[in-house]
Amino acid sequence: MRIGELARRTGVSARALRHYEQAGLITSSRAANGYRVYEEGAVTRVANIRYLLDAGLTLDDVSAFRSCLDGDMATAPPSARGLEIARERLAVLDARIAAQTAARDRLAKALEAQSVRT
Repeated sequence: MRIGELARRTGVSARALRHYEQAGLITSSRAANGYRVYEEGAVTRVANIRYLLDAGLTLDDVSAFRSCLDGDMATAPPSARGLEIARERLAVLDARIAAQTAARDRLAKALEAQSVRT
């Protein structure tokens, strides 16, 4: 299938698909006219990439899962490395949330102080 068909079937933009390909997460061959051609299995692979990205992982994180992107990631038991990556990403997300919460609290306090003065 061509890139437009893969994009339509997966709900992922052609631009994102090219990005996944550049990252080595999906592959294509080239037709005589130069168009990218993907195998049927690319639909599952892209769905799994999206599953991992939606779970908060980065493309770099997802690359560690290359060997299992063609299976049913949602129900497969996680590997030790997969759990390690997930825990690391969770720690990063927790730190970002804490930083954003602190910034929000400072802003709320500043606005409260401003409203008391006016």
